[in-house]
Amino acid sequence: MARSKSLIVLILAFGIFGIINTEMGIIGILPQIAHKYDVTVSQAGLLVSLFALAVAIAGPILPLVFSGMNRKTVMLLVVGLFLVTNVISIFASNFTVALIARIIPAFLHPVYFSVAFTSAASFVSKDQAPKAISRVFMGVTAGMVIGIPITSFIADISTIEMAMSFFALVNALTFFAILLIIPSMPVTERQSYGSQLSVLKKPVLWLSMATAALILSGVYAVFSFFAEYMEKVTHMSGGMISLMLVLFGVTGVLGNLFAGKWLSSNAAQTALVFPLALGVIYVLIYLMGTFTAPMAVLILVWGILFTFGLNISQYWITSAAAEAPDFANGLFVAFGNLGVTIGTSVGGLFISGMGTEHVVWGGVIFMVLSFLAVMLRTTIYRSTLSGSQ
Repeated sequence: MARSKSLIVLILAFGIFGIINTEMGIIGILPQIAHKYDVTVSQAGLLVSLFALAVAIAGPILPLVFSGMNRKTVMLLVVGLFLVTNVISIFASNFTVALIARIIPAFLHPVYFSVAFTSAASFVSKDQAPKAISRVFMGVTAGMVIGIPITSFIADISTIEMAMSFFALVNALTFFAILLIIPSMPVTERQSYGSQLSVLKKPVLWLSMATAALILSGVYAVFSFFAEYMEKVTHMSGGMISLMLVLFGVTGVLGNLFAGKWLSSNAAQTALVFPLALGVIYVLIYLMGTFTAPMAVLILVWGILFTFGLNISQYWITSAAAEAPDFANGLFVAFGNLGVTIGTSVGGLFISGMGTEHVVWGGVIFMVLSFLAVMLRTTIYRSTLSGSQ
């Protein structure tokens, strides 16, 4: 039984990988996308920010709508839609078509994430849920380790179309893995919409959602322009950028392992230290950005902290609404992607207004705000981080 549960968690993570590969794989090829469609890099960043905005809009609603459906059916529906739109993206003749093909599946993105996180947490005790969810977050890390750098590498040695075919291939494999391996997963105890929506009456949940949005704004204000920064400031080649993305993702695996363990043992302290640590890394990136060797070292630490930000944001929201896990996970995806939208937009503004090397300051600003928000919650709700607020 334990082995079958582990296999299901692995498939859930693989599904996350397929979706995150579509969402974030584009980051590694933004400069080439901009060239292909004759738009600026900031405009090409809309492929990231508008995708995330669609997720943010759908996040509080669609997981609720699908919460009573068989979870296997839901996953097949979501991944199937991603596969079809991936194929459309390969043949997109202009930037508008490419944007539309990105936005359509984005609305079902939070549905899959909500199902995956809720299923993973249901297999273990409440205090071990962060560890189980951190394993599903490995799918996000895999998108960094494999998806982004491979996409960047394929585009570097071949064409944009071939790179985007990788998105379609991954989602096709995901679809058949779910179809053939995961058993039917009917929802046996469906909560009413009213009981789930009632968690919105809790002030701590709103504070937690705002904190998650700030954290991920700070994370993606800089990371969304990783390839651009390495190319324009550090003057790396396409191949070297791919290697740095692999390095970033590999250390992200460590970040997942540490985050799950530390959140289980001391969530408040972990959340307080994170924005300070990432803020310091951003300042060092600004000071050392033109030097390849120091940047490689900073990327090691940056990768670890990146996945900490994801795990902390998910825990911060779901611990505030533990009685409605599907809805809470939908809210995490919504406000997390709202953060991606805001962060990418602000990062683009710093690039267009001040230059690529100054994009880190958008991240620093959000990290300061994140620290204040985390401190506010831990001060007001010090004894009730378990979700009983």
